[in-house]
Amino acid sequence: MTEYLTTRELAELLRIKERKVYDLASSGAVPCTRATGKLLFPRKEVEAWIASNASSPAAAKARPGVVLGSHDPLLDWALRESRCGLASYFDSSLDGLDRFERADGIATGLHLFDGDAGDWNRPAIEARCAREAVVLVEWARRARGLIVAAGSEADHAGLAALSGRRVVPRQAEAGSQVLLEHLLREHAIDAAEIDWARPARSEVDAVVEVVEGRADATFGLAMLARQYRLAFVPVVDERFDLLVERRAWFEPPWQTLLEFCRSAAFREHAASLTGYDVDGQFEVRFNGIG
Repeated sequence: MTEYLTTRELAELLRIKERKVYDLASSGAVPCTRATGKLLFPRKEVEAWIASNASSPAAAKARPGVVLGSHDPLLDWALRESRCGLASYFDSSLDGLDRFERADGIATGLHLFDGDAGDWNRPAIEARCAREAVVLVEWARRARGLIVAAGSEADHAGLAALSGRRVVPRQAEAGSQVLLEHLLREHAIDAAEIDWARPARSEVDAVVEVVEGRADATFGLAMLARQYRLAFVPVVDERFDLLVERRAWFEPPWQTLLEFCRSAAFREHAASLTGYDVDGQFEVRFNGIG
C-alpha cells in the first residue's frame, strides 16, 4: 500500500470525479502536496479527513433552500401548496445532480434508469454521492410513453413507429432522454431514422410542439397527454426519486412539505393525476454513509 494517493485513486476512493478532487485540493479542503507539478494525497491524512466527515464536498458551503433536478408536476404543485418556503430550479436529472454536488440546493429530483443494473436512480447516487450524508427516497411512480395527436395512437403502436416521424427529444441531461435512448438501443431501433426536432428544455414545451402540429410525437408523461387532450401510448412505468441532504430533512421547510404530503388534499390531488402512483412515497431507496 503506497503512502500517497494519486488524483485518480482519491477520486475512486471518494467515488467522485477527478475534477472535483482538483476543486477540493485548490480550496484546501483535502490534505495534499505537490511534487514535480503532480498532486499527491497523504493516505493517513486523507483517511483521518474522511473519518472526521470532512469528505463531503458540500461541507464548507451552506445549502440554499432550493429543490433541484427534474421537473415533476406533483412535486412542483406540492412545493407551492404546502407553503414550505422552498424554492425550485428544475432543469433535468443530471443537471440537478451536478448542482446538488456543488451544494446549490438541499434536494434534487431524478428519474435515471441504469440499464446494466436494471434499477432507477440508485446506481447514479452510489457512484456519485455514496459517502455523503444524503438519503434517496421514492416520490412517485409515473406512466411514460408516446404522446401523439388525438386519434393517431393506432399509427404509433410502439417505439418502432417513430422511424421517419418528427419527434421532439429532451436535452441530453434529461432523465426521459436517457431512458428513451436506452429503449431505442434495447429494441434495436436506429435513432438516425427518426426525424428529430430541436430538443425541448421541458416536458410541457415538448408537448406543445405536438399540440401545435409541429411534431408527431414526444416521449412524455400520461398526465400531460390527458391535460393537453392528446393521445397516449404507454411504454414504461418509471420511478421518480428525491435525493435529500440528511440534515435538511429535519429542518422546518422540509418537514412542512412532508406534513403536507400526508394530508388529504395532497392525496386527492395525486389521485387525480393520470398515471401517478404514490403508494411508495418516501420509501428509502438509498442511505449515504456520510
